[in-house]
Amino acid sequence: MSIEKKDLDLEFDRDYPLQHVPKSARVSIISISAVLLGFTFFTPTMLAGSEIGVSFKLWPDFFLILLFGSAILGIYVAVLSIIGARTGLTTVLLSKYTLGKAGAKWADILLGGTQIGWYAVAVATMAHMFTQALGWEAYLIPLMIVFSFMMGITAYYGYKGMELLSYISVPLLLILGIWVTFRAAGDAGGWSAIAGIEPTGTMTFATAITVIVGTFASGGTQAPNWTRFAKNAKVAFWAALIAFLFGNGVMLFFGAVGAISYQISDFVEVLYSMGLIFWGIVFLTLNLWTTNDNAAYAFGVAGAELFNINNKKPFVVGGVIIATILAITGIYDFLIVYLSALGIFIPPLGGIIIGDYFFVWKAKIPRMETVEFPGVRWSAVLAYLLGVLAAYLGSRTGVGVPPLNGIIVAAVLMPIVSNIFQNLGIDQMPEKIDN
Repeated sequence: MSIEKKDLDLEFDRDYPLQHVPKSARVSIISISAVLLGFTFFTPTMLAGSEIGVSFKLWPDFFLILLFGSAILGIYVAVLSIIGARTGLTTVLLSKYTLGKAGAKWADILLGGTQIGWYAVAVATMAHMFTQALGWEAYLIPLMIVFSFMMGITAYYGYKGMELLSYISVPLLLILGIWVTFRAAGDAGGWSAIAGIEPTGTMTFATAITVIVGTFASGGTQAPNWTRFAKNAKVAFWAALIAFLFGNGVMLFFGAVGAISYQISDFVEVLYSMGLIFWGIVFLTLNLWTTNDNAAYAFGVAGAELFNINNKKPFVVGGVIIATILAITGIYDFLIVYLSALGIFIPPLGGIIIGDYFFVWKAKIPRMETVEFPGVRWSAVLAYLLGVLAAYLGSRTGVGVPPLNGIIVAAVLMPIVSNIFQNLGIDQMPEKIDN
């Protein structure tokens, strides 16, 4: 009976939420890049760019910060993406090897819960911007409901649904962003005039780098959810670099130029100020939709692992409903600081996965169906907590880049602590099942 149910689940959901993605389901760099670019083309990233842009001269300070911050983020996500492509596993499934069967439930709750929160914030943002642009204040709550379920549709249909939307939205968003940015530069008197504008903000270099890395350190930790479909590790690596170095960097740049030229921090409001209300609505819709369907997909696969049900679709629907309630009740106003704080807790998870995969497993983990997972791997728990501590102390003292501190400390300590715990007989690795 259980075998029949498993077969039915596989037939129902071809996104393999609880299995390795087979070679027959792998896709090209164009497909992976489109989906990841759709993820990184995100309005809050532009807001971060505007905050940084008004604090530094455009050249060379801003460009150096943009390059360095995006490179840190891009390399981190690219390394995780390699693991996703080689194993064909989501981030939450990879966490079973590192944290154990019970320990992985923390990853499910942390990653899935965070994405539900950000989904609610994006839904509320989209509805508020629509009502402001069109004068539809009376329809705020109905718009939240419509937008929330609309953006969940592509995630419900899985990778292929997100891929199709990204093929349409990514080129349009890029063209529109480039056009508006050049127009903004022209209105300001040209690029030389923008480069000569003195900064009005007081952000430090370290804080600016932290903001850039922090924009997608949490989301980037879940990149294996999509790069597991890549044909090979090389495809995954370059697709991640394209999205998180170039794509994320371009969004930051667009936001910075708009802020410097018009002294308006929100790129969509820049479009409105130009009289481009229609294109502002198009940009906002596609921008938030392509990110939110990735968020819905992430909490869908996290839910599938949490409850061990080989079908993400019920959890996509359930997460969308929860996010909609958070949005229409106004709770999202209290979520942003909380969700941002979770940037301290999520990057170290990616760090222990990287340290475990490359230095403990030597890049050769066995297939899931051939091993018995322990309840908890305490070495991973300790390495993770020390990574969280490093990120927290970095944020409190201003030393280093907090997300990067957490990633590096967790990744370096994972093999060291694992070796010590195994020698002491404390740690239990996943064991191969005798056939």
